Amino acid sequence: MEYWGYHLIFDCRACDIDKITNRDVITKFVKALVVGIDMKAYGEPIIEHFATHDPNAAGHSLLQLIETSSITGHFVDKNGDAYLDIFSCKPFDLETARQIVVEYFNPEQVRSSFFVRDARERSAAPGSSLKNWDVWTSTSKLQNN
Repeated sequence: MEYWGYHLIFDCRACDIDKITNRDVITKFVKALVVGIDMKAYGEPIIEHFATHDPNAAGHSLLQLIETSSITGHFVDKNGDAYLDIFSCKPFDLETARQIVVEYFNPEQVRSSFFVRDARERSAAPGSSLKNWDVWTSTSKLQNN
């Protein structure tokens, strides 16, 4: 069964501050992610530092258009938290995406949420492994697998 879109969300706790505050690292990350999940970038990523008026929210925001939709994120300077979204009408490997996030930012914990998106009602094919999921995982478990 195909759906209109696939939406993967990462809430990353306590990433490496030196990495999430470094524009070059964020650029290399998104370029590696695009290749790793077999997408095609549309132009260069937009990465800007925002919310400097609020130290609790200040950090880089990321937008990378891909031919099948977008990759977005915000990286919080103060505590190292990162919030990433991958939305695409083309399916992609969820674990590969997670591994790239862990490799580039080394978060203490990652919460992953996955949604299949479709404005039309469709029933899943019998035996389909696609489903929405929402889990907290410790990255130490991910790195040891």
